[in-house]
Amino acid sequence: MRAYVELTKPRIIELLLTTTVPAMILAAEGWPGTWLVIATLIGGTLSAGGANTINQVADADIDRVMKRTRSRPLPTDRVNNRNALLFGVVLGVVGFAWLLVTVNLPAAALSTLALLFYVFVYTLFLKRSSAQNIVIGGAAGAVPALVGWAAVTGSLAPPAWVLFAIIFFWTPPHFWALSIRYRDDYAAAEVPMLPVAVGVARTLDHIVAYSVVLVGVSFLLIPTGVVGLPYTVVAVILGAVVIGASLWLRHNEDQAIRYFLASNVYLAALFAAMAVDGLF
Repeated sequence: MRAYVELTKPRIIELLLTTTVPAMILAAEGWPGTWLVIATLIGGTLSAGGANTINQVADADIDRVMKRTRSRPLPTDRVNNRNALLFGVVLGVVGFAWLLVTVNLPAAALSTLALLFYVFVYTLFLKRSSAQNIVIGGAAGAVPALVGWAAVTGSLAPPAWVLFAIIFFWTPPHFWALSIRYRDDYAAAEVPMLPVAVGVARTLDHIVAYSVVLVGVSFLLIPTGVVGLPYTVVAVILGAVVIGASLWLRHNEDQAIRYFLASNVYLAALFAAMAVDGLF
């Protein structure tokens, strides 16, 4: 059972879900209802778990080469590929059905679209063929915010797309920092992550550029009217911190994992500020 839980990558799911609830709160202009939140989170967990599981089936050959991933369930033969694939597909189908029955069709469709995009566009195509893999593929991780908004309103509005854009521009620098730390792993597995394709120095420049864009995009939520002064203050402070961290990283590339962890805190804190602002 532990191996099957590992296949779903619970830590990644936790981060995805931290963007769903604030989106629901902003869409509802207050608390959207406990059952709706629980139902949406359950469906989102099932779909994301399915996507992560199928991803590991497709990447089993890579995971066996990389030191960081050798202890995962498939490389260690705790689960075989066939059972893992079946498990992932079942999670995805059940996730769609659950959201369709308990929430609405738009939320179910968006959640499943994210799964399909992550598996077929990112995992099976972009990851092995393009240094821009995470730039485009990262869109899948931004969909939970859209799912949260659609769960409340049954449609999408401009603020929802701003939330999507925040996560979209957050993902590349976040993941590039991790790929700097494990550059040798990716090189050994012949995965063209940016540090492998263009070198660490240029990757650091990209991280700074994307960090600046990310902060700018985070300010776009203010004129939509769904947030006020509390969010604005937090966004300014967090923005200064994340840009400062990216500049610091340029001169301390051996500390890339610290930027990676700090960017997790940035996203969680920014969306927490949205939630608090939306509730109070």
